[in-house]
Amino acid sequence: MTNLNTEIFDHDTDVDVAHKINTMELDNWINHLKYIKKELVNLISICSKDLKYKLGDDSVVERFHKKEVENETLLNALHKYSNSRSNIMECEDTECDMVFIKEHESYRRSYLYHLDKYRRLKDEFFNKVQGKFAFLSID
Repeated sequence: MTNLNTEIFDHDTDVDVAHKINTMELDNWINHLKYIKKELVNLISICSKDLKYKLGDDSVVERFHKKEVENETLLNALHKYSNSRSNIMECEDTECDMVFIKEHESYRRSYLYHLDKYRRLKDEFFNKVQGKFAFLSID
């Protein structure tokens, strides 16, 4: 959400500070998912060439494709969520603020879960590649 000034001032309330920090965090998530999107394109390209035959495992490419779709889905959801945060300025009571804060926590869990699954998949891929190349270089 680019509409909200994220500079924290001495006169900001705790809730204002929380909203500003959440906005900065959300921008970070979106930028990170954009990077993952590019990284997945590269990983899929690498796997789609000769490497998938050397690995003997087509499921790697399929799992990267699936992660690519999941990444795009989450990225789109975060963009929509970012746009909806423009209504924060209209909050006049704590109940309204808490709705935004709880929603943010929900997106945080989704983002962290996605990130964990992506990292595990990438680690598994690199372990396979490293193992295959280490095995091939022994000759």
